[in-house]
Amino acid sequence: MLSELVRFDLTGSTPGLIALGIFVFAYLLVVFEERLHMRKSKPVVFAAGVIWLLVAIAYGSHPESGELAANHMETRVLHHTGEYGALFLFLMVAMTYISAIAHHNVFLWINGWLVSRGFSLRTVFWVTGLLSFLISPIADNLTTALLMGTVVVAVGKGNTKFISAACVNVVVAANAGGAFSPFGDITTLMVWAKGKVHTELFFTLVLPSLVNWLIPAAIMHFMVPKGQPEPMTKEVELKQGWQVVVGLFLATIATAVTFHAVFHLSPFLGMTTGLGYYMIYAWFRNLRHRRKGDRDPVEFLDNVAEVEWDTMLFFFGVIMCVGGLQELTYLQAASEWMFDPEQGIGPDAANVAIGVLSAIIDNVPVMFAVLGMDPSMDIANQVVPGVAGSGLHTPMADFQWLLITLTAGTGGSLLSVGSAAGVALMGTAHGYYTFGRHMKFLPAIAAGYCGGILLHYLLNYPDVPA
Repeated sequence: MLSELVRFDLTGSTPGLIALGIFVFAYLLVVFEERLHMRKSKPVVFAAGVIWLLVAIAYGSHPESGELAANHMETRVLHHTGEYGALFLFLMVAMTYISAIAHHNVFLWINGWLVSRGFSLRTVFWVTGLLSFLISPIADNLTTALLMGTVVVAVGKGNTKFISAACVNVVVAANAGGAFSPFGDITTLMVWAKGKVHTELFFTLVLPSLVNWLIPAAIMHFMVPKGQPEPMTKEVELKQGWQVVVGLFLATIATAVTFHAVFHLSPFLGMTTGLGYYMIYAWFRNLRHRRKGDRDPVEFLDNVAEVEWDTMLFFFGVIMCVGGLQELTYLQAASEWMFDPEQGIGPDAANVAIGVLSAIIDNVPVMFAVLGMDPSMDIANQVVPGVAGSGLHTPMADFQWLLITLTAGTGGSLLSVGSAAGVALMGTAHGYYTFGRHMKFLPAIAAGYCGGILLHYLLNYPDVPA
């Protein structure tokens, strides 16, 4: 196992410093994606390969490594690749179903329903935000953002001011809603899967998460145009089989939850099993089409092809980059500096700072890095003497794990690249929702971030008398 492999303190080595510099530079290219017209996946995928090459060089040239550490390089790579693979399969199935539901005109119908109800743009802003907050705990924040983002773009019909504000609202609401559910965000899923927080304790974050969304939404309300959506030119008809596809998607989510909660299997296995539901349904429907011709054919591979592959490759690059930095022991050094109350800033300040950091690096790899640090255990047993982090004994209480779950989940809303929801929505609303336009609402989002943390302390801090 990876925990049994020897790691040397390579933070001050030449390959280690170069690797850190490459990661910082690659992420700067991601931040300036809009100006450079370079897709966000390109710099991080390239950086991942270079960083791992430097890891191999660093271990191969270490005087004490020999065959003990250097020959386990493939095991190290496969461990981090497995972490990404589970995430990839989970998201791929979710995005495939979103594509299938869109092909059945469900999102266009929702758009038509919103318009036909006579809602103003500001009302649509609040309705899509509320739905995002309520749906994300069940369907996860990424899926919810993709769904509501599609509705926002359809309603806005080129109204950049409305679409950008509504997309920011959807991202904030989806991330906030996902923060209090084990299945609402990939970060909460990772914390829950590692057994750091019991299921029922997540729901103590409901009110702090709600405040996290309501404060920026109330501020942004006045920045949304007052007009009405452009009327529908024609009535949208739902295609045959839409109920089945939506039902299969819900069944897929239920399967993933059951696999994990009951059988202790990785949720991605439940999702891929659910993809099998859709594949079998497509086969039966195509068979009926050939025999009777009364049903349109379904080509599920067309839906797979519409997955946001730039997002998938972006996650691969970031997770592998962070994994390489972990092998160089930068995460252990960061753990000592952040979580040790005697040598660092302590868990309270560290967990709040990690939320801000998740906005820059994306909350998924940040939480992946924190779990790699594992501040709740003695990491001196995992590294050789002298490594950064040796001798750290700082167990984190439930309150702290809940705090980092809240901050990592909602802190990702501070920037568009800080969460899976924001990254995916930049693809769905390409040209309307961008890094720069998200930045315009940063003060409002930051106010909500601080408000949610404050309420968490008031409600859940164990030392505060009732």
